[in-house]
Amino acid sequence: MILVTGSTGLIGSATCEYYIGKRNDVLGIDNDLRSYFFGPVGSNKWKEKKLKRSKYYKHFSLDIRNKTKINEIFQKYRKKIKAIIHTAAQPSHDWAAKEPFTDFEVNANGTLNLLEAFRYYCPDATFVFTSTNKVYGDRPNFLPIIEKKFRYELKKNHKYFNKGIDERMSLDQTTHSLFGVSKLSSDLLVQEYGRYFNLKTVSFRGGCLTGENHSGARLHGFLSFLIKSIVHKKKYFIFGYKGKQVRDNIHSADVVNAFDAFIKKPKRGGKVYNLGGGRQNSCSILEAINIIENLSNIKSNLKILKQNRIGDHKWWITDNSKFKKDYPTWKIKISLQESLEEMINFELNK
Repeated sequence: MILVTGSTGLIGSATCEYYIGKRNDVLGIDNDLRSYFFGPVGSNKWKEKKLKRSKYYKHFSLDIRNKTKINEIFQKYRKKIKAIIHTAAQPSHDWAAKEPFTDFEVNANGTLNLLEAFRYYCPDATFVFTSTNKVYGDRPNFLPIIEKKFRYELKKNHKYFNKGIDERMSLDQTTHSLFGVSKLSSDLLVQEYGRYFNLKTVSFRGGCLTGENHSGARLHGFLSFLIKSIVHKKKYFIFGYKGKQVRDNIHSADVVNAFDAFIKKPKRGGKVYNLGGGRQNSCSILEAINIIENLSNIKSNLKILKQNRIGDHKWWITDNSKFKKDYPTWKIKISLQESLEEMINFELNK
């Protein structure tokens, strides 16, 4: 049995579908708080209905801040839970600044509730946490970045140019955004439960996670919302950096395969892995717009704002080497082009 928090989100729903497809029982926890964060456009209720069609799925409309209810679920299924995959979160830079208490309570306190229930009721299980590269704050912006016509780029002789940024990058003395701080707090908690209590825990620090099941909104879900905006001919606002900020994009299916690889051969001691699309799946916003326009044959309507998001990255490409070394059978299977084609077709055929 697999317990998934944020079970109707992009990664959560992909995780549920993966294990349902393997005829594993799945417990899903999600109260569609995303609709509170982002309004109707961000709601995942449609995915909840889809998941509920399976006899292998049981849904709990529950807030992870509710410690009592979380403990009740863990107590009831304590002998069956093999893994906890924690994807629930408040995921937006900008929204976090609007309601700091809500952001921190969901991301940090909610994670603590789950870790304590895991430690007390099913300590032999595996705890997988969906962290973020935002735990590094704006540290990447101090790399030797140069400006090109359509993207920012590192100097070619830099050690990160080919492989990307690894887990040794400092987390300290940078601007993280309040969202980055709450996620870093939960990331450290997951590590500490692994180290201090010798449990099987892992933090995956994701790059830009994407896929056709993403309910993208203006404040979260870069590629999804960009495609929605272009396909439906709505104005898209780029937040600073001239639209040249670079992201590496990884499809939700490749993320779930990484989770499963770890669960099959878990390690104790609070493991940490960067997980992203790598250089081959990287693009700037301007480059993404160009690809989407060509694939959809629809012209974008965009406006570039001067002010960037506080703590936002100018350039991020993930080095997956550490995870690939520990789990050599895992590899990225879905290209950026394939992801964009899937997402465009999904949006056009809604």
